[in-house]
Amino acid sequence: MKTVFSDSQLSHAPIQEISDGELKPAVEIPSRAEIVLKTVKERQIGEIVAPEEFPIRPIHRVHSPDYVSFLEGFWGKWTAAGRTKEAFPFVWPIRSLRKDVQVDHIDGLLGRYSMDAGTPVGEFTYQAARASTDTALTAAKMILDGEQSAFALCRPPGHHAGYDFFGGYCFFNNAAVAAQYLRDYGLNRIAILDVDYHHGNGTQALFYDRPDILFLSIHADPAQEYPYFLGYADETGKHAGTGFTRNWPLPLGTDWEGYSPALEEACRWLLVYKPDALLVSLGLDCFERDPISGFKFKSEDFTRLGQRLAKVGVPTIFLLEGGYAVDALGTNCLNVLEGFEG
Repeated sequence: MKTVFSDSQLSHAPIQEISDGELKPAVEIPSRAEIVLKTVKERQIGEIVAPEEFPIRPIHRVHSPDYVSFLEGFWGKWTAAGRTKEAFPFVWPIRSLRKDVQVDHIDGLLGRYSMDAGTPVGEFTYQAARASTDTALTAAKMILDGEQSAFALCRPPGHHAGYDFFGGYCFFNNAAVAAQYLRDYGLNRIAILDVDYHHGNGTQALFYDRPDILFLSIHADPAQEYPYFLGYADETGKHAGTGFTRNWPLPLGTDWEGYSPALEEACRWLLVYKPDALLVSLGLDCFERDPISGFKFKSEDFTRLGQRLAKVGVPTIFLLEGGYAVDALGTNCLNVLEGFEG
């Protein structure tokens, strides 16, 4: 299995985040990708390649052009306002506030294009996010060219990012961009299985009314866990997409024994749907020592996950999403990939 990675993804290097009412050290940091890359090399699962540079069009197929332009021009507007440190939004156009007005100030724009206050934006965020998306697109192109599997070592992650907003450490939705690219270049049915501890709200919303992209997510119950306002079992799609979204919200403290029945059910949906390709949003934050999560996976459970996904028997792209126990991240990631390959 080839691994796609760009050093440019390391340039986004947050220092702090807002969490639990405090400024805390950031957890979505460059060392996440560095430890995974190091373990890929040590365990020699395959060649490591740099991503191709894609035009902006595949991103515009998923995200609004004005949102993309906001991210691209963010640092210039931020520094023009006299700011020099990383940014956090603090006001949002919700409920009785207006969304149809033209806002010029950078603080208003941050609120328009964000979903939370815990995702810092910095000088090189746009460049890293573009490189992360190029990584996903390169892996997708490999599948179109006949590869049976690929690992997109994406950072920043993507599954919380929506049509016109960032959040949950995500800026461009890598899995969604790759899925749309596969559709645009000839594959008819794509499935996305999100195994991150947190629900992939951005991915679900982007494809909620479509039957050509099946979205399946196994995650912590949003009544108790971020993102709180999406990811419930009764969300199954709408219009032509009715029945093509499935969610398995699980209680905090879930271990492999509690998780595997949901995984089996998700795999049965894949068997029925018969996708031309499967994209796995590979969050590794189900791990028992993850600092911001509440599931109880052990490292060997990730091997079991990879082994089960191999039985689906379709071309598969793994895209790195969450996972913040940095010391174990490489081991857990490679356990999935080796389980799949083995």
